Amino acid sequence: MNEPRTTPLLHHPDGEPVRILVVDDEPDVTDVLAGVMTGEGWQVRTAADGATALATARAFRPDAVVLDWMLPDLDGLQVLRNLRRAEPHVCVLFLTARDAVEDRIAGITAGGDDYVTKPYSLEEVLARLRGLLRRAGMTAEPGANVLAVGDLTMDEEAREVRRGGAIVDLSRTEFELLRFLMRNPRRVLSKDQILDRVWAYDFGGRAHVVELYISYLRKKIDAGRTPMIHTVRGVGYVLKPDTP
Repeated sequence: MNEPRTTPLLHHPDGEPVRILVVDDEPDVTDVLAGVMTGEGWQVRTAADGATALATARAFRPDAVVLDWMLPDLDGLQVLRNLRRAEPHVCVLFLTARDAVEDRIAGITAGGDDYVTKPYSLEEVLARLRGLLRRAGMTAEPGANVLAVGDLTMDEEAREVRRGGAIVDLSRTEFELLRFLMRNPRRVLSKDQILDRVWAYDFGGRAHVVELYISYLRKKIDAGRTPMIHTVRGVGYVLKPDTP
């Protein structure tokens, strides 16, 4: 039996679900993002170009927009400026292959709230959105950015992990892998599920990379302690507290 979620689903103070608009001209990208966001309990709409995005935003009134920089008609900055005129408080997360410093500055100066470059992991996109939405006041409880499973804790915003009070130093990929495991305690996750959520959406790797990073995590999380990361043969991996 799965434990309850370690953090509440983000929602409006009146209990209504968060609304997200995903704007990208690659159908595979919008389908994948919409799927994982729906799994968060959010309402999601998608658009493949700037004009459709603006029309959808007027009708849907999203709380956050995941916005691709390069669109077939308007560019992301033009869409952002138009969005800001209509919805000045909407959270905007740029999603783009453009990672030059001047591009980041242009996006933030134009009113973007955050920036994720391709290739990206789905967990990173979700985490950035959760952070933006929390800061906008759409969370059920204070301190929702801290995950806890047994004596293992993760502060998502500070990117700090502790076990038994001791700091655990993790690489970026190790952090994202542990975040996914901690958001699904006692749930057996397959290698394919982990690959889909932790590695880049267009990552062409194999399941052996999951085995490798699980071994890295075990050396840092479980070394000298009661193991929390367990292998379920033929299925995948599960994170469980070290106490019943």
